[in-house]
Amino acid sequence: MKRTTLSLIAVATALAAVTGFAALTAPDGTTKAPDIAVQPLPVERSSLLCPAPSTSEVAETAYTSYTPQGKPGTAGASGTSAAAKAELKPAASAATPGGSTAKKPASKAPATVTQPGTPVSAEANGGAAPALTGSATGTLAPGWTVQQTTVVPAGGARGLLGVTCTAPDTDFWFPAASTVKDRQDYVHLTNPDDTAAVADIELYGPEGALPSQLTEGIPVPAHSSVPVLLSTLTGEKPAADVTVHVTTRSGRVGAVIGSADDKLGSDWLPAAADPSSTAVLPGIPADATSVRLVAYVPGEDDADLKIQLVGETGTIVPAGAQSLHVKSGMTAAVDLPDLTRGEVGSLLLTPSDAKKPTPFVAALRVVRGKGEKQEVAFVPATAAISARATVPDNRATGSTLALTAPGATAEVKVTASAGTEGGTPVSKTFTVKAGTTTEVGGFVPTGLKGSYALTVERLSGGPVHAARALVLPQDGIPMFTVQTLSDDRGTVEVPKAKQDLSVLDD
Repeated sequence: MKRTTLSLIAVATALAAVTGFAALTAPDGTTKAPDIAVQPLPVERSSLLCPAPSTSEVAETAYTSYTPQGKPGTAGASGTSAAAKAELKPAASAATPGGSTAKKPASKAPATVTQPGTPVSAEANGGAAPALTGSATGTLAPGWTVQQTTVVPAGGARGLLGVTCTAPDTDFWFPAASTVKDRQDYVHLTNPDDTAAVADIELYGPEGALPSQLTEGIPVPAHSSVPVLLSTLTGEKPAADVTVHVTTRSGRVGAVIGSADDKLGSDWLPAAADPSSTAVLPGIPADATSVRLVAYVPGEDDADLKIQLVGETGTIVPAGAQSLHVKSGMTAAVDLPDLTRGEVGSLLLTPSDAKKPTPFVAALRVVRGKGEKQEVAFVPATAAISARATVPDNRATGSTLALTAPGATAEVKVTASAGTEGGTPVSKTFTVKAGTTTEVGGFVPTGLKGSYALTVERLSGGPVHAARALVLPQDGIPMFTVQTLSDDRGTVEVPKAKQDLSVLDD
């Protein structure tokens, strides 16, 4: 007789490290978290998806890939195991609904990371650059982040477009989209898996759901990307403010909206945080000339939202826009004139009546400049950083970090990594006072060469939200883009082993 040891706890740990969660099913069919001690362990695999950057022949795109350095023995520790890998691969361009197959992918995979703590960059110019799918394993997986930055100097899509490549999922909300004639909004759906995904797209305007066509059962082939023009999905009167809901019937996708405005330029609209009764939209530039808030309520109850600006010196209620009523199933919007008044800020949305919390989603359309020299960017509601978040592709000049503590005072550590071509990382601890936004500018690594990554770690205190603004003026146009920082999913909580459970095998 031989004795085979099988640790059930080890099995649960392995599954949790791959799937990101562990749960138990109760006799009544509900899912409950197990009432046992847990510990954070580094993830073993991360997946990211980048949309096709542009169709403009004059587009210049930079990819910056980075895994942050971690503590010894934890996620992102020094050194790299032989099994560690972090790379991006071109995705095929599939036929769009009612359209034809688009450009073929290039063969070269950009921005392959070789070790934690050192960002890697690559360029892809012109309109033929494809969408990318990628994965990181081993010590390169925890916190792996990729930034895609595109400059289009001229044409209908001119502007600075920035997006943090997204993890695949099954559910996305996009307030602040549009179907009007002077806007070209495309939903980019990218499938990282070996099997086809099937996606649905729902549109909601100021009067409710927009009757649509070709929006159900959109096939997204394996390792492919499908761009869908929103204005072709409905025959209804064009709407300036639309909320887009993307779900999948099977499989999973990465989803992001590329928006081009004939007058305001172009940028990416990332998905907003999941529906919640409160929301923080961080990093509104100090010199914003126009700010428009768009919100949507997916449930059956209306929402009455209190609007507050969390500035550098405290939290105030903006004059002339103290609240917003959002009807169930309808998209609501309000302009917030003279909002920032010369200082960086963040928007805080809470229930007007604390006894009537209603989940909603929200995003901002932000404009800088005036007349023909305007530029647009989007700021979606974003969740707090629970542990750590990173944004790569920061420049020696033009990068500004906004840190917001809407509740209690918080301590955060900010690290500027080594540059892509050289430099020594530096770190600094910041205290963000309760109800304020702290601006961090000019924080660069010593001897910087190339671009670098900024990593934010919450050390103590209340919740912290963050956003990075990148400003690259060109020909008098204040080109800019804002990326909100999301938790980097570097660790996953798994059960602690109390004893080894074994089975005997004859």
